[in-house]
Amino acid sequence: MSLLSHLIERITTQGPLSVADYMAECLLHPEFGYYTTRTPFGTEGDFTTAPEISQMFGELIGLSLAQSWIDQGAPAPFTLAELGPGRGTLMADVLRATKAVPGFHDAMQIHMVEASPTLQRAQETALTGYKAQWSDTVTTLPEQPLFLVANEFFDALPVRQFIRTQDQWAERCIGQSEGELTFGLTQASAQKALDHRLTDTREGDLVEICDAASPIVQEVARRISNSGGAALIIDYGDWRSLGDTLQALRAHAPTDPLKAPGQADLTTHVDFEALTQAATSENCAFSKVTPQGVFLERLGITARAQALSKGLAGDALENLIAAHRRLTHPDEMGTLFKVVGLYSKSHTPPPGLDA
Repeated sequence: MSLLSHLIERITTQGPLSVADYMAECLLHPEFGYYTTRTPFGTEGDFTTAPEISQMFGELIGLSLAQSWIDQGAPAPFTLAELGPGRGTLMADVLRATKAVPGFHDAMQIHMVEASPTLQRAQETALTGYKAQWSDTVTTLPEQPLFLVANEFFDALPVRQFIRTQDQWAERCIGQSEGELTFGLTQASAQKALDHRLTDTREGDLVEICDAASPIVQEVARRISNSGGAALIIDYGDWRSLGDTLQALRAHAPTDPLKAPGQADLTTHVDFEALTQAATSENCAFSKVTPQGVFLERLGITARAQALSKGLAGDALENLIAAHRRLTHPDEMGTLFKVVGLYSKSHTPPPGLDA
């Protein structure tokens, strides 16, 4: 059996799937899911994330979190956590960059939040020499100061899609016809969660809701509110969701999201307004949403690139220049990707971000 045949059987017996259910099956089905059956990152995979582009990204993330830790009085012990850690490249760079920060490694307890057994094994290899713990949910993180990074994590969480019909909303769903998956719509109805979007949308507009994101952000915010710490969320998206952003990527090229389910990465743009509204814990604040390029430049990525360029020539130098451009330039990842920080109200935002 393939995931396609499994989905067709499910649709036939239970009815159409929401886009969220479809995404969850495609990405995390225990036997056929994209993340559960492969390591999709890098040139040999289907897409490349910022940590895979250059070590500079993870190094600067690490130093931003370490400075926040120092600014908060260097609490010990503390949790150093990553959501959706990929192959472990980002955390490995964070650990290398913070090794010289006095007391940081002695006080840290590394926690990797990862649902894929395949990726867990890759992360274990990347973190050889470090003691780390793995879990598939933020709810198991210790109740102590939390310094966390989530890079391209929220974009892979399942979303529901709704199309405005007068003052109601029809949910986009996925059915099947003659052995192929097709999009359809439910009967329009009132959606309390979308009442506030009636003021800024028109007939036919599509809006996405990520029900899975809010509880995660709330849990992170609660820990920061209670015990201190900071979180950096880096992802592509914008302040408010509008339009169909569901996309599939296979072998570094766009493909039809309904073709070859389980064999392509599925993502949507992150609604940063919804994320920040979910962080409602009493003592937790969130920074201004900042373009990734601006964030990295504030942290000194150009100076770091210049330092790394010494002694380089030819392809190695060209690759470094290209990596710097890809991470920071407005036409590359610099503007599409955004950064928001969560932090205790009694402290300042992580370096690189404004209150």
